[in-house]
Amino acid sequence: MDESSASQAELWRGRLQRLHPYIRSTAPFAAGVSAALVAILLYNILFPAPAQLTTREVNDSVVQALASATPPPAFSARVYQAIRPSLVFIETEVSGKDGEVDNGIGSGVVINDQGDILTSLHVVANASDIQLIFADGSESSAEVIATQPENDIAVLRAGQPPGLLVPAILGNPGAMHIGDEAFAVGHPLGLYGSMSAGVISGLDRSFRPPDSKQRLNGLIQIDAAVNPGNSGGPLLNRDGHVVGIVAALVNPTEQDVFIGIGFAVPINVAVGAVGSPPY
Repeated sequence: MDESSASQAELWRGRLQRLHPYIRSTAPFAAGVSAALVAILLYNILFPAPAQLTTREVNDSVVQALASATPPPAFSARVYQAIRPSLVFIETEVSGKDGEVDNGIGSGVVINDQGDILTSLHVVANASDIQLIFADGSESSAEVIATQPENDIAVLRAGQPPGLLVPAILGNPGAMHIGDEAFAVGHPLGLYGSMSAGVISGLDRSFRPPDSKQRLNGLIQIDAAVNPGNSGGPLLNRDGHVVGIVAALVNPTEQDVFIGIGFAVPINVAVGAVGSPPY
């Protein structure tokens, strides 16, 4: 070996000796990195990532979820469930001419814990017998304990009220506006617990019922269907609160057929018959 080659060999040997401590210090780190890479590789082999969903699969999943969703009940259904326990069916007997007995029907609503029932005065006027059927099916005779002729309102009290009385929640007619939802619940033509829906058609109306000299004022006008048997039943807002007592229907042909105009006495006036101040 010539002198030049020996010098180069010594130079490389010196460099390697200087690198030897660095290599020894970095070896554990390099081994750790290698082990981590091997672990990641093995994990991906053993647990492969799920395949990406296609746009069609996403759309199909959305359609299935929407199809299986149960829509909430309509608020009108909740209104009916709120008032049903407070509803009362009224049957009357009125002694007519020549000893004949006329039968009548109407509706009423329990309004307080004492069991007072509001209805229309014309439903029970001159009745020789008043029978009630409550929401739980129990029956009782009743008597008129108060009247408010100027508003066609009467208050009944059952002789044998059911064990559980559920008074209705009274609302604020002053908060009603034309176009607001309105629900009439009663027993039209004897069809127990019927509900009709409409809107408030007018406020502060006046009306004189047929065969009556008394003009009713300050009435709520509605287009929710009312027919014979609805009289005395509750008029409700969308929250299920009683805002009126159904008083009359209007028909220019003088027939008891609904043509789209009904009236109700505001509940804040009607409660005056039980001694509550108007509000």
